[in-house]
Amino acid sequence: MNRYIGVIDYGMGNLRSVEKALLSVGARARVISTAREVRQAKALVLPGVGAFGQAVDRLKEKGLFRPIQEALQSEKPFLGICLGLQLLFEKSEESPRSRGLGFLKGSVVRFNSPRGRSLKVPHMGWNTITTNRSLKTPFLSGIADGEFFYFVHSFFPLPADASATAATTHYGRSFCAAVAGPRLFACQFHPEKSGKKGLQILSNFSRRAA
Repeated sequence: MNRYIGVIDYGMGNLRSVEKALLSVGARARVISTAREVRQAKALVLPGVGAFGQAVDRLKEKGLFRPIQEALQSEKPFLGICLGLQLLFEKSEESPRSRGLGFLKGSVVRFNSPRGRSLKVPHMGWNTITTNRSLKTPFLSGIADGEFFYFVHSFFPLPADASATAATTHYGRSFCAAVAGPRLFACQFHPEKSGKKGLQILSNFSRRAA
């Protein structure tokens, strides 16, 4: 029974809604919480809502930090959602003393108001994405520029390698809304809360996991 997509439970995230959304697109998914399950799963989803430093601490307390790093270095498909995207980077302004998983070079920074205007933070609600078509990632198959997705966040990633950016969104400034690699997709928005187009992304991930 190791042919499942594991939704990693470290005490910070809407796990059941992610699991339910994956099941709705035909994926065999289940919530997992141990290092053994992380290693057994055919693919992994790292969701998350909350503070960067607290998430790092929780992952370490539960013995999941190193197994996730190992999974990221393997051939296992991996999906990061919201805080799960930010944790892939080296560090965050939110928690300067904490080090992230470090799979992607770069940092996570807070939204700042443009000169002469105020910017409501967190960035919350529906917003559009612009895709990086040159990346040609299968995880965004069926997703056109201008599609709406649901965001809730105060921080966003600054990848050191801009070519890894799969999609951008504008909120006060243009920011990285998703990154992608051959087997990795991670997004700042919540696909499980983003209607049909969000389910399309989860379906794309499920097919890649298969």
